[in-house]
Amino acid sequence: QFQLAESGGGLVQPGGSLRLSCVVSRSTLDLSYYTIGWFRQAPGKEREGVSCISEKGDNKYYADNVKGRFTASRDNANNTAYLQMNSLKPEDTAVYYCAAVDFRFFNRCVLSAGMDYWGKGTLVTVSS
Repeated sequence: QFQLAESGGGLVQPGGSLRLSCVVSRSTLDLSYYTIGWFRQAPGKEREGVSCISEKGDNKYYADNVKGRFTASRDNANNTAYLQMNSLKPEDTAVYYCAAVDFRFFNRCVLSAGMDYWGKGTLVTVSS
């Protein structure tokens, strides 16, 4: 079993940017066989899907409320995925999680259901 670890969260002013990273740890598993999803959970709210990126990076999904501001990418050689977040808004404040699912099930990520592995999350706070 492998683990995912997010990093890059922090406090940023509205309009600012952050880049989150998701790294595979404690395993020799090849992340290139997995779709990577980014999810978030704001205080008092349910977890929601943010973005999905296919195993080769050629298929991406973004939730409407982040489209045009967030960009998912990945570096399979280094077993790492990224979420570049620009033009951040206070409503983007949440704990952000990365998750992985077998590459055959990209739609599971889009539907925010059935992800196989999860990280513990990193807090993003957007505030002046």
